[in-house]
Amino acid sequence: MTEQYDYIAIGGGSGGLATAQRAAEYGARALIIEKARLGGTCVNVGCVPKKLMWTAASMAHSAEDAPGYGFDLTVHGHDWARLKAARDAYVARLNGIYAANLERRKVDWVHGSARFVDAHTVEVNGQRYSAPHITLAVGGNPALPNLPGIERAITSDGFFDLPARPARVAVVGSGYIAVELAGVFASLGSQVHQFVRAEGVLRQFDAMLGSALAREMAAEGIVIHTHANPRGILADGMAHRLELSDGSTHGPYDAIVYAVGREPATRDLGLEQTGVVIKSGYVPTDAFQNTSVAGLYAIGDVTGRAQLTPVAIAAGRRLADRLFGGMPDRRLDYDGIPTVVFSHPPVGTVGLSEEEARAQHGDAVRIYHAGFVPMYHALTHRKVRTEMKLVCVGPEERVIGLHVIGHGADEMLQGFAVALKMGATKRDFDETVAIHPTASEEFVTMR
Repeated sequence: MTEQYDYIAIGGGSGGLATAQRAAEYGARALIIEKARLGGTCVNVGCVPKKLMWTAASMAHSAEDAPGYGFDLTVHGHDWARLKAARDAYVARLNGIYAANLERRKVDWVHGSARFVDAHTVEVNGQRYSAPHITLAVGGNPALPNLPGIERAITSDGFFDLPARPARVAVVGSGYIAVELAGVFASLGSQVHQFVRAEGVLRQFDAMLGSALAREMAAEGIVIHTHANPRGILADGMAHRLELSDGSTHGPYDAIVYAVGREPATRDLGLEQTGVVIKSGYVPTDAFQNTSVAGLYAIGDVTGRAQLTPVAIAAGRRLADRLFGGMPDRRLDYDGIPTVVFSHPPVGTVGLSEEEARAQHGDAVRIYHAGFVPMYHALTHRKVRTEMKLVCVGPEERVIGLHVIGHGADEMLQGFAVALKMGATKRDFDETVAIHPTASEEFVTMR
């Protein structure tokens, strides 16, 4: 017998939870299907535990900086296992909170793997469920290349399973996950080598950010190997060596972490039964999250667009508003989405990079830049620079890109993202009175 619902979300991560609960607020009978733990990647092996590890690493820096402010500190190492236990307990509490929230909001959920029978029916654990509206919110998984010895590597998921901090680490990758993990390892005492295929890190971001972060990572003791193409992983006793395409080997390492991207988790869903269009595993959608099949939608990482937790949440809520809340034009605007990289130091970025802006607007682009050592580091032996950039266009100098790396970048970005979304100009920035002394004041005093 098939159980009927108004709405089914396949995936109990941030997007699936948000869209199903919003639908239930409008009176829809909603179901979530999740094969792992509620909360998805973000809560279990992503944003939340990553931020806790980043905070621990930041505290290590604070301890290092404290003598400059008159503190006599003796740090007796770091207990990774204790941190892991506390982190995992916090995540487990969140899992329970999500389950309680679903019960309170009268959203059903089933633990198991969904497989489509047709475009409006799925089967889970032998039971079938049907709805006129089904949303794919299955997210993605860390990608691993097909290389000899790749089973000796771990991914970002495996990072959170490490029972102890490895003393020697190789991180393969140049994107935001790679630099975040490298920063945590190095800050907590590991010797870190990072291997990138091209010239530097964060190549999908404004060039200023990647250049500045590579400089600070090197100052932290991280060795960055550029133009490095791994060919395989070799055993070396209980450790591992990384072999590159040029024949060189590096190591030994106690852990080799691959962070070379993610792939959509669509492989075992039986999507061929729906007739939906799939491109390289992703499920493309239009501006309203519609797939190529009526009544079948997709949100979050599985769409391949702006793979960020708040994006999945926002898209999911707007989709439910449209389907069940009487808002036929409700949709997410994917332009001007802010994001933060929790590297050391952190990176904040919103809007177009300088390179993107020049490609679109040519000579109409004007750039403003500031670089300085923030006051936080006035008395510390570490001198970590902050770099900022405004990308403006046209005679009115509308701000279409804002980029910052440095102490506090993560917290200062949100307000500036609002300004960009509202169409602020350079004059609007100039007319705003600075808050002194802060690093963020430089954004409204650039000349």
